[in-house]
Amino acid sequence: MNPYLQTIALLEMSLTCAVVLIILLQKVFSIEIPIFARLALALLLGNLFFWPLGMSLELPLSAYVRGVTGDLSIVSMLLLWGSILPFAKKTPLGFKVPIALIAVLFYPLALGFGMFDPYAWGYGSIGFLISVILFATFCGLAAWNKGVWIFSIAMIAWTSHWHESANLWDYLLDPFLAIWALFATLSAIYIKRREKARSSYLFRAG
Repeated sequence: MNPYLQTIALLEMSLTCAVVLIILLQKVFSIEIPIFARLALALLLGNLFFWPLGMSLELPLSAYVRGVTGDLSIVSMLLLWGSILPFAKKTPLGFKVPIALIAVLFYPLALGFGMFDPYAWGYGSIGFLISVILFATFCGLAAWNKGVWIFSIAMIAWTSHWHESANLWDYLLDPFLAIWALFATLSAIYIKRREKARSSYLFRAG
């Protein structure tokens, strides 16, 4: 692998690990870390994951994490990184549901359960490129400008071969994003049904 791409991949994974730890800290202790503290903590933890720390470890911690998880998509990374920035808004359900549906269809077909492989579209299919642009446009029309930027950056990264992969799918989707979107969608459905049942119980006759 190109040493330059290897360094980029380790930097991305180091920062991603740092952001994940910050999110977990806030969730576990139910606290809101101030923005300056979050950024400083991200820088500190990112350095810890990027540089070899000795202790009989020949590689940085991020290299071992990457060896298990592989490279995350640009979309996943930007969603994670953006979540610790000030004024970060929740990702809309209108993004999660399509991602969950795409993942449910994509992964079985990509693994050979079907007559065609959608993964091949990622090597430059005009129809697929148009679909991604339309989806980004939909994000903009739905007033989620962050989504437009995320997909734009993902496509720019793909055209510039930012990662080792030459397939656009690898810049847009990964198993972790798919699992997150699927669970978020199922959770939203459950909450909506529970609220509907509670409302029916409160207003029933008698």
